[in-house]
Amino acid sequence: MHGEQTRQAIASQPDWLAQVPTERRFPDGARILFSGCGTSFHAAMTGGEAVQALELALRPEREADLLVLVSHEGETPLTLAAAQAWRGPRWLVSGKADGPIADLCDEVVVCTPAIEESWCHTASYTAAVAAIAALHGEDVSWLPGAVAEMLEAPLPEVGEQERFLVAGAGRELATAHEAVLKLREGAWVAAEAYETEQLLHGYLAAVDESVRAFVLEGEGLAAERAAAAAAALRELGCDVDLLPTRHPVVDIVLLQRLTVEIAERRGREPDRIRRHDPRWIAAAAAAKADNAA
Repeated sequence: MHGEQTRQAIASQPDWLAQVPTERRFPDGARILFSGCGTSFHAAMTGGEAVQALELALRPEREADLLVLVSHEGETPLTLAAAQAWRGPRWLVSGKADGPIADLCDEVVVCTPAIEESWCHTASYTAAVAAIAALHGEDVSWLPGAVAEMLEAPLPEVGEQERFLVAGAGRELATAHEAVLKLREGAWVAAEAYETEQLLHGYLAAVDESVRAFVLEGEGLAAERAAAAAAALRELGCDVDLLPTRHPVVDIVLLQRLTVEIAERRGREPDRIRRHDPRWIAAAAAAKADNAA
């Protein structure tokens, strides 16, 4: 079976979420800035004001009292660069208690019981999101049960499309970005994430019936605009699902599962995010060489 490590990680999420630490809190009244790269940046986005680690390293002068860095293995080079550039207090949300980023931080919150083996991170993402929510004082005790329910929920139908679109607004925007990253990493399809209203301002010109679309509903005004976006996509002939939302930890699970199902159906391997192929190994090596230079 393709993606065995990713499937196991997805299935482990109720257990991992039940072990997320809940005793610590962010300082009262602190202006908090969150940062990270890739999946960890998407987790950071769920916490409040967030900036990608490279952008923070380029311009570290920000109106914030505390920087919260997210890095599953605690070694992400650009997240480390952002930490080094920051001149105030730093906290780390990670899967490891030690490492180069942890060495720079005043507090380290270890949010997972282990380091995830699949490179298509799923359980480490939801654990980080839950840990950040707990640090804000949110009750996260219901999340393991809700995720267990989503592991049994019916999956949306997907045809042979190679183009995917996920839209969301408010705290669902992070979920849209993370869903698209999973589809690209794990199923190797061309997927794009949009803020719901931005989607409706010009981007539809390059959308047609070849695109499989998902719109995350949200609440209030976000839900109204999500319904409008779904209607517009249907007019263009898209196969579109308007997905109900509850919490970023819960909402991503269906799309994690869909990723491995598409990968399995199309003979693609999500566990190593295509780095079993020499071309993608070379691309990753070239990026590291450029970074070192």
